[in-house]
Amino acid sequence: MKKVQLNPVGWMSQLSQIEVAQLQDTTNSALYDMFRNCCLAVLNSGVDEDDYETLFAPYDDFDIRLIRRERGVKIELINPPDVAFVDDKLVRGVHEHLFAVLRDLLFMGNKYAFMHKSAPVESADITDMVFDMLRHSQALEGNDELNTIVCWGGHSIKLPEYKYTKEVGYQLGLRDMNICTGCGPGAMKGPMKGAAIGHAKQRYKRGRYIGISEPSIIAAEPPNAIVNELVIMPDIEKRLEAFVRLAHGIVIFPGGVGTAEELLYLLGILMNDRNAQQPFPVILTGPAGSEGYFEAIDEFIGATLGKEAQDKYTIIVDDAVEVARVMGGGLERVKKFREAMGDAYSYNWSLKIEGSFQRPFIPTHDSMRELALHQDQNKASLAVVLRQAFSGIVAGNVKAEGIRQIKEHGPFELTGDPALMARIDELLRSFVEQQRMKLPGSEYTPCYTINRD
Repeated sequence: MKKVQLNPVGWMSQLSQIEVAQLQDTTNSALYDMFRNCCLAVLNSGVDEDDYETLFAPYDDFDIRLIRRERGVKIELINPPDVAFVDDKLVRGVHEHLFAVLRDLLFMGNKYAFMHKSAPVESADITDMVFDMLRHSQALEGNDELNTIVCWGGHSIKLPEYKYTKEVGYQLGLRDMNICTGCGPGAMKGPMKGAAIGHAKQRYKRGRYIGISEPSIIAAEPPNAIVNELVIMPDIEKRLEAFVRLAHGIVIFPGGVGTAEELLYLLGILMNDRNAQQPFPVILTGPAGSEGYFEAIDEFIGATLGKEAQDKYTIIVDDAVEVARVMGGGLERVKKFREAMGDAYSYNWSLKIEGSFQRPFIPTHDSMRELALHQDQNKASLAVVLRQAFSGIVAGNVKAEGIRQIKEHGPFELTGDPALMARIDELLRSFVEQQRMKLPGSEYTPCYTINRD
């Protein structure tokens, strides 16, 4: 049996005895099982696998324990994956990420009762919680430089697209912009890798490569090797809010249903009348050959949410320099707006997010079947249900609980207006044909069926 003890790092190295005792109290809770699985995913950082069963199967004998010491708490790993070690020494970045998991899931989870009904439910309380978690992770420190660019895109992308994400990241890095992604492979790794080279060439010493994940997705998208700051939010809704409040601009690369979910979330928020004056640079971009992908996305947005939603983003194909230049101009507008509003540079308090975008949507066969997928409603409400539908498909594709439900009860059923369902079906079919649902080489079996009223 292999055992490795780790000393605390970062903020977790300064805990009171009461805080340590509270951490130990969580070791017999459901939260602790989540903690174990997230730590195992972190220990598999860099492994190209998006099937949680395949990833976890070799490590049935893995365990993790908290050891109380007068000066704080240690983590003890039992039979950890060899991939996390170099010459029998744990990779430093992995060491840091393990304590980030401890901080976000056990310490903050205990504080906000993630697994209980007493978790925050009011909109303002949720926003405060997201802020508090980002503050404890120190993600807000240095974010007042107005240079954090969130990059979204698929974990399953082809090589030309991956190379292009690196080129965009490089151009952003040359302009002293930092990168925040979902922390996984593909379009989440490429921009960080490119930016790291750009930062090195500019001798920029404050390079930040922030990865924001959540417990149900991290097994399918373990942190890539470039991430130097890891934050794990309790669910997808808090993760998305963390992205948009931390970001000063967003770049969206080609992706699958998860990327569509992120775009719908963002557009639904930006279409809120209270955000009408909010400058928020959003660029959709990809290499030559990706025109068809963006045409499909743009057509779907236009047909469902209308021109108002289409006006919220700019599409730039095969021009990484132009992406960086346009983003730079957008950041200037963001700075002027924040100054005029008296809003913080580090956290976008003035962005209005309705409770329907903040409350967790739990994908089940019943909740997916009951989604109001019709266009006889306002655009904001339609954006909410479209995001929820796509979120459910993400769950069925890669999340443990979603996969379990599909195996037991068959595919999720989506039912709605014939015209709307036809558009959803067409978009999803294009993702399947372009192999954007699973990593290349993996055969995809749809976790959903499309029904038309």
